[in-house]
Amino acid sequence: QVQLVESGGGLVQAGGSLRLSCAASGSISSINLMGWYRQAPGEQRRFLATISSDGKTDVADFVKGRFTISRDTTKNTVYLQMSSLAPVDTAVYYCYARTWPTDYWGQGTQVTVSS
Repeated sequence: QVQLVESGGGLVQAGGSLRLSCAASGSISSINLMGWYRQAPGEQRRFLATISSDGKTDVADFVKGRFTISRDTTKNTVYLQMSSLAPVDTAVYYCYARTWPTDYWGQGTQVTVSS
């Protein structure tokens, strides 16, 4: 079992930045990929970025250059640094961890960008 706890969401003005954190606990050694998704009201959950156990990153084209994923293995924590935020970035942001055979999700953290 893996537990994921997100933090760092909140209200930010357009053009601002936020850093989300996702702390993993439990069967850490079973995780081979972690990442972030988001879901805006009325929309499907959307991929943002992932980082593999060997540090390889993948970032969705539509946020590339604005969002960066990183990790601190000593803290079992993955981060999503977001900059140049716009109201369209308003959503619930979810942390994700992939193990075999189970995927895990955090409870989500709300990010609201005001114009």
